[in-house]
Amino acid sequence: MKIPTTLKHKPVVVSENYEQVDGRFARNTDAKGLSLGLAQWNDRGKIDISAKVWRYTGEKWSRQSEELPLHRVLDLSILICRTMAHFREAYRYEHLYDPQEPVIDRVGLQGDAMTVAICTDNEKINEDIKLFSQALSDDDELIGERLRTLSRILKDMGY
Repeated sequence: MKIPTTLKHKPVVVSENYEQVDGRFARNTDAKGLSLGLAQWNDRGKIDISAKVWRYTGEKWSRQSEELPLHRVLDLSILICRTMAHFREAYRYEHLYDPQEPVIDRVGLQGDAMTVAICTDNEKINEDIKLFSQALSDDDELIGERLRTLSRILKDMGY
């Protein structure tokens, strides 16, 4: 399915077969494509690049399609990696985290740091964290394949 080029987000680089590789939703997803392009929120004279997940309901392109600035896509990747690293050692804690120190990490970015922490404001965190941990474990192979691919590409690029 072709990603539309007449909407506000202007695709430049596309993956139009994303529905074939959308993790455990592959071949049964409304996420039909990914694109990198000119952001829909661009103001005159100011150009931003965004990443977009294109969703299709079967009848029309969905308003639930998501568009993110590239730095946020990378920030989410950092969050995923730090989360996975935490859960590899989380078995050491009775509740899969230390309630006295819920901050997992502070990742330095742009002169400050992004805090990565367990959400202790969640009333059911002790139940939800177990479900989260199990789901992360269930998807380990799927996520691991993507992280290994990303690692290889980053190494090839000199990072």
